[in-house]
Amino acid sequence: MRIAFMGSPTFALPTLEALLDAGHEIACVYSQPPRPAGRGKQERPTPVHAFAAARGLEVRTPKSLKRAEEQAAFTALNLDAAIVVAYGLILPKAILDAPKHGAFNLHGSLLPRWRGAAPIQRAIMAGDKVTGVQVMRMEEGLDTGPVLATFQTPIESGENTSTVHDRLAANGAALMRDTLEKLDRGQVTETPQPDEGVTYAHKITPAETRIDWTRPAREIDWMIRGLSPTPGAWFELDGVRMKVLMSRLGAGAGSPGETLDDGLLVACGEGAVRLLKVQREGRGPMEAEAFLRGQPVPTGARLA
Repeated sequence: MRIAFMGSPTFALPTLEALLDAGHEIACVYSQPPRPAGRGKQERPTPVHAFAAARGLEVRTPKSLKRAEEQAAFTALNLDAAIVVAYGLILPKAILDAPKHGAFNLHGSLLPRWRGAAPIQRAIMAGDKVTGVQVMRMEEGLDTGPVLATFQTPIESGENTSTVHDRLAANGAALMRDTLEKLDRGQVTETPQPDEGVTYAHKITPAETRIDWTRPAREIDWMIRGLSPTPGAWFELDGVRMKVLMSRLGAGAGSPGETLDDGLLVACGEGAVRLLKVQREGRGPMEAEAFLRGQPVPTGARLA
């Protein structure tokens, strides 16, 4: 099939690679424009942009697809399908309607739960036991289209967004590849999403990343794992910001934010959580044991 691939972050890379390996013709790759990054603030292409350029594919990085010229250029590609994976731009109706078979999105949740921008993070932060990735026909609404294929997987207690992200990206790539084969043969079934159970995975805001130790331990553990590795849940120790990148539930009780032993077991509003991996501001991540060798945190310390 002749395809336009539209994606930006690392989550999209396995799908693009799978479609290339399957022999599809990638007429063009669309990605978010390069943005300043790093200490020098030099413009850096997205992971999809960099990968596609290295493979010799044409890459377009419009800031918007609303202009008539951009829509005409897209239509001129004469596509069989558009494949969208975490692209980051709204697709107007003219873009959705241009390909012969339409536009299809790979979305990292079990719709209609967690429509929107941050489905993997929100699922873990909410304590979901199961998640997945789905191929959906795109409509003008936000992640409202019918579902063509599903991969489902449990969220284990020791997982964070990074591990779930990688599993969904890999399995989603195979799911999209197989779905396109069935689409080409006219063998797909499109199932409308149910009206019940709709939730929205809004972007993570800085205001919600600070740990509130008065919350129950299970919710703090979900939050820490859901925000790891980025942007990271954080607290302050002696006025210095500390990210927490991994945790597990612990046994104990005390005043919220109080350490209950010398190994970063912290009392919460209900129960306790043990911090397993931390990152002091301006430094790299460290396992708790290594961190404590350089900066002991004794029983009774207060985390703010």
